[in-house]
Amino acid sequence: MAAALRRIWLVADDYGMSPAVSDAIRDLAARGRLSATSVMVASPAFDRREAQALAALRDAQRPIAIGLHLTLTTPFRPLSHDFTPLRGGAFLPLSALMVRAFLGRLDSAPIAAEIAAQLSAFSAAFGRPPDYVDGHQHVQLLPTVRDALVAAVRQAAPRAWIRQCGSAAGPLQRLADPKGLFLDRLSGPLRARAAAAGLQTNPAFAGTYDFGASRPLPALFAGFLNGLPDGGVVMCHPGKVDDLLRRLDPVTDQREREYAYLAGEDFAALLRAQAVELV
Repeated sequence: MAAALRRIWLVADDYGMSPAVSDAIRDLAARGRLSATSVMVASPAFDRREAQALAALRDAQRPIAIGLHLTLTTPFRPLSHDFTPLRGGAFLPLSALMVRAFLGRLDSAPIAAEIAAQLSAFSAAFGRPPDYVDGHQHVQLLPTVRDALVAAVRQAAPRAWIRQCGSAAGPLQRLADPKGLFLDRLSGPLRARAAAAGLQTNPAFAGTYDFGASRPLPALFAGFLNGLPDGGVVMCHPGKVDDLLRRLDPVTDQREREYAYLAGEDFAALLRAQAVELV
């Protein structure tokens, strides 16, 4: 008996981080190898040209979803005025932001203002609200940030869904992925707040791994798909490398490996073998 077809979201993070990353994501979208991409409107490389190129692809070739990749960590800078806390004019590193969030030392007002500014910038660039909202380095899961995000999405983009990172993996798989386990634990409060606000979230999430590890991508992506329910999200970070990416982010060459794998026949064969179709 044939396996039941599952439709999953394959979401490329970091559109707009650099021209080379955006180019690779558009290429995969044109090939039908992505369901969605999350846009960093706070990136200095994101501009109207990048928005128009992505919107044109969506209109002309495939109904790819376009979301907001909420950005609150260095080296990026806020779009709103008087944002705090800052370090050298930029957002804090993720570790410092997390400490403040878990100690209850984040002021909700500037966080809310920045989320509103990024939602507004997205709507100005694309002429519509985002289809969904997630977060660079998963900042949408943090205390204070998650409450402000739910309130802002409910007001500015009530039809958008919010990415939560609850896993469908079994206990042994979770223990082998400490980062995924941590994100899973953080996701419960976000799901509860979104549900109370009448907002949708994805049913499950996969895609975390150690970017410095040597495990082959075919095995990683096979693991992401195992047990993922219909409508689940797999996060990915495909890209090409340019000088700007090297200045902004430590994840470089691995993006090119993901790009090559997702564009190739091995990934298409994996989808067929697991009876998976991209949304």
